Amino acid sequence: MRWDNLTENPANNTKTGDGALFAVDAVTTRTFDTPEFRGITFHEIRARSIVNRVPGASRMPFEWTVNPYRGCSHACVYCFARKTHSYLDLDTGLGFDSQIVVKVNAPELVRRELAADRWHGAHIAMGTNVDCYQRAEGRYRLMPGILTALRDHANPFSILTKGTLILRDLELLRQAAEVTEVGVSVSVGFVDPELWRTVEPGTPSPERRLDVIRTLGEHGIGCGVLMAPVIPFLGDRPEQLRATVRAIAAAGATSVTPLVLHLRPGAREWFMQWLGRHHPQLVGRYERLYADGAYAPTWYQRRITGHVHELATEYGIGPSHRGTPRALPPRGEPRPPLDGSEPTQPTLL
Repeated sequence: MRWDNLTENPANNTKTGDGALFAVDAVTTRTFDTPEFRGITFHEIRARSIVNRVPGASRMPFEWTVNPYRGCSHACVYCFARKTHSYLDLDTGLGFDSQIVVKVNAPELVRRELAADRWHGAHIAMGTNVDCYQRAEGRYRLMPGILTALRDHANPFSILTKGTLILRDLELLRQAAEVTEVGVSVSVGFVDPELWRTVEPGTPSPERRLDVIRTLGEHGIGCGVLMAPVIPFLGDRPEQLRATVRAIAAAGATSVTPLVLHLRPGAREWFMQWLGRHHPQLVGRYERLYADGAYAPTWYQRRITGHVHELATEYGIGPSHRGTPRALPPRGEPRPPLDGSEPTQPTLL
C-alpha cells in the first residue's frame, strides 16, 4: 500500500516522506476476530493533520472537515468517497468496505489545531466523507475526544451520520450546544427494507436511524434529515417518497433535504457492477440518465426536490434556520457549570 503519497502537496514529496500526512512507519495493521469486525482490517496511523480544507471546486457548503477514518464498513454501494481509497493503492470496492484507516491521534490533533493562533473558529463538518460513527468508532472512541475539543473551544460544527452510535455522545452534544452552534443530521434516503439490505448492507436500518432522530429530539437536540440518496428507478416512486417523508416527519425531524444519487468515479464502477447483478434491466436506463457525468440531469433533480418539498410541507416539517454561536468566556476565566437547563436548539446548516 502507498502511505507516503498522502501529502498536502504531492509535488514536494521526498523519499523520506517529508510533508506526508502520516509516515509509513506510523502504520499498525490489526484484525479482530469478533463477529462485529470479522473480515475487516484496521490500519492505525498517527496523522500529522486532521482539520482539512475542502477543495475550492467542491460543491460542499462548508470549508473545513474532520475525518477520523478512511474507508467505511457501512459498505454503501453508492458511496462517493470510494475514490479516496485509490490514493492508498487500496481497492475502491470491497477494499473500501473492509480496509479501514483509523487516525488514532485525531482527538489530540483537533485540540492542538483549534488552539493554534492561525485558527479562527470556522465551522467544521464531520461525517461528510465517511461516517464518523461507523462500527469502528465503537472500538476506537475517537469522537468523544473530538467533540470535547470542539466544545472546549466553542467551535461550531455539524455531524452527518447513518450510525446509531451518536447517541453514546448525547451529553457531549448537549454541552457543545450550550456554547456554540451544533448541527446534527441523519441520512435516511428511503425506508424500503429490501432496498436497504442490498444497497446499504453495513448500516443500521432506516427504522433505527429514525429512532436516533426521535431520541435526539426528546433530549432537546433538533435533528435534520439528509434524504440521500434518492435512487432513480428504485427509490423514487411517488409512494416511496411519500412513505419516507412521512416516516421522517413522524420521527420529529426539523428539516428534510433531498439529494439524488450521484455517481462519481470510483463509486460509479462499483455501483454499476451492483446494478448489473441485482437489477440488470436498469443498466441501460442508468447509462442514459448519467450519460453526461456524475450527476443526474437537472430536470430530474428538480422534479425530486420539488416533490419532496411538497411532501415536507404537507407533513409539517418546517425549514431549518442557523442559530448564533455562543462564545466562551475569555481565556483564564472558568467555564460556567452545566446546570441541566435546556440547551440551545442546534440547527442544521
